[in-house]
Amino acid sequence: MTRAPFPSALLQRITPGTLDRYLVRQMAPPFLISLAVVMTALLLERLLVLLNVLAADGGTLKIFAGLLADLIPHYLGLALPAAICVSVFAVVRRMSQNNEIDALMASGVSLLRIARPFILVGAVMGLMGFSLYGFIQPYARYDFRQAMYFAAHAGWAPHLQSGMFATPSSTLMLTADRVEGAGTHLHHVFIRDRSEGLERDISAESGTLRIADDRTSVRLDLKHGIIVTEREGETPTLVLFDTTTRLFNTVSQTHAFRLRGNDERELTLFELLHDLHTRDPTIRRPHLVAELHFRLARALAIPFIPILACALAGMAKRQRRNLGLAIAAISLVGFDHALQLGLSLVASRAMSPWLVIWGPFVLFCGCCIWLIAQRSGSAGAGPLRRRPFARPRPCPAASPSS
Repeated sequence: MTRAPFPSALLQRITPGTLDRYLVRQMAPPFLISLAVVMTALLLERLLVLLNVLAADGGTLKIFAGLLADLIPHYLGLALPAAICVSVFAVVRRMSQNNEIDALMASGVSLLRIARPFILVGAVMGLMGFSLYGFIQPYARYDFRQAMYFAAHAGWAPHLQSGMFATPSSTLMLTADRVEGAGTHLHHVFIRDRSEGLERDISAESGTLRIADDRTSVRLDLKHGIIVTEREGETPTLVLFDTTTRLFNTVSQTHAFRLRGNDERELTLFELLHDLHTRDPTIRRPHLVAELHFRLARALAIPFIPILACALAGMAKRQRRNLGLAIAAISLVGFDHALQLGLSLVASRAMSPWLVIWGPFVLFCGCCIWLIAQRSGSAGAGPLRRRPFARPRPCPAASPSS
């Protein structure tokens, strides 16, 4: 028989088959459910903190939605490995309980072959994690800090009280007889604006204060009032209005918050490499080295998580309990804490990243490969595994016939 050309053979090996498509379809629902549950659990505590901060500072739901969107990349990076582990474990354990694994292995399909589609999915998730850790999270972290800074330092608007004269600038004065809703609903409002070389006096029955959409100014919506405009040397003008809107720039847009890059966690991978090459004195070099190795190790470890879950999901037929999921969870949490510890040690110049970051990485990945090899029966199998010093026994001589 003639062998197929190498490209055709390689294409046949990497093309998903019926078994691969079946396993991926079985993995998709528990993966989405696990991801949603873990994300909800991680975001719940931070959501309560955000609601308290925005309620005290007069923030809007739009600002809350923006802060929530900035938090999603960070917690998605934490939830992604957990969701992969739980979904693969659930699929393989169900197949093991339903004797599907036994049927596949009896037909010549090894556990490594069963784990192949999960490993490919883990590789795709690893690329997603690489983009998350390396490029999306730095921008999201900076945007979240900037939005929180502005929400907490919005100036005088959140602290306006009844009968108080607020002066957000040297040319602007605002007061209200009665203030409700944590400083957002005003009654009997009076404003004196002396900007642009004129004096503009505004009085209104009611008004609503909120942070503008650009997050750099305060918006005041007024209802049922009068605007008296007086310019030097001209006759004053009077305008009646039902509704009008005023914008007060209390914080400069260019100086609302510091520029991105003062923290190594706000830098992308390319920016970390650039700062290491140019030796930028803004951030200490050990912090840059630690952050670079930490992100790479976290991203490269994701494809090995399905291997760990697949190896621990199998259970004996008469076994009532399976501690595989607990062992997998402890392994993932311990590995993440080991990387966090290595990050701190490298940043403080205590140890080398090759020992405290890549050492746990090699140990974790090696244990995953060893477990799957043991479970599939490929470890230690083969003609080389023989008893030491064993010698072949000679065949007994045939006795002569009498």
